[in-house]
Amino acid sequence: MTEDTTSPHQNAPHQIEIRNLHACVGDLQILKGIDLIVPRGELHAVMGPNGNGKSTLAKVIVGDPEYTVTEGEILVDGQNILEMEPDERARLGLFLAFQYPVEIPGVTIANFLRLAMQARKAEGEEVSFSEFYNKLLAALKTLEWDESIVERYLNAGFSGGEKKRNEILQMLMLDPTYIIMDETDSGLDVDALKIVARGVNSMRGENLGGLIITHYQRLLDYIVPDKVHIIVNGKVVQSGGPELAKKLDSQGYEWVKELATA
Repeated sequence: MTEDTTSPHQNAPHQIEIRNLHACVGDLQILKGIDLIVPRGELHAVMGPNGNGKSTLAKVIVGDPEYTVTEGEILVDGQNILEMEPDERARLGLFLAFQYPVEIPGVTIANFLRLAMQARKAEGEEVSFSEFYNKLLAALKTLEWDESIVERYLNAGFSGGEKKRNEILQMLMLDPTYIIMDETDSGLDVDALKIVARGVNSMRGENLGGLIITHYQRLLDYIVPDKVHIIVNGKVVQSGGPELAKKLDSQGYEWVKELATA
């Protein structure tokens, strides 16, 4: 009898699958049964009123310890990641672009990016200078940034638009498999919005999946989603194509709230 050495996840679909996900902060239950599938090759938008669980979903996926999962599963390429630490999830290819990126004085962008790239490598592999530098130049060109920006401390003294652009720079350098963008468009003027969208669109393809969390249609004019999901009261109450976001833009959320209480 031949031993089966196939990995249990080898033939699993390449996707994020969220099954009946419940999560809370303290005694406050926020997510109340999220079901969602995001395959590689697709970007899905997540929309909904404030305080209904969109950002909580993003933070739970990447492992924010402030939140407790009380029920359900999150599968990434067939692996349940709920027992993994945030750094283990990152090594699987998950990347969160924060709504409010933190400032880290004393750490240059260049050093941060080099260390982050090295952390994604297998043990014993090194990021060569030429690999790092060539990739950095290409990313900076996409984002219309001067090379001198990488000598500044990470987000220190940056405008809101610069912080968001720096999140996309990290994304371009790290080649994640799945991205979660948590209201990356908040506070951006139209020029910054276009640059951020250009960076994301340059990565699109069969090897990238992700969630774009936003309140506004304007971002989705530049990053057209494959699907749109609406979260109300901790559940997905409606899913559809890009036209769903346009309906929200024109009609607001009242009709969706009615669906949630029906």
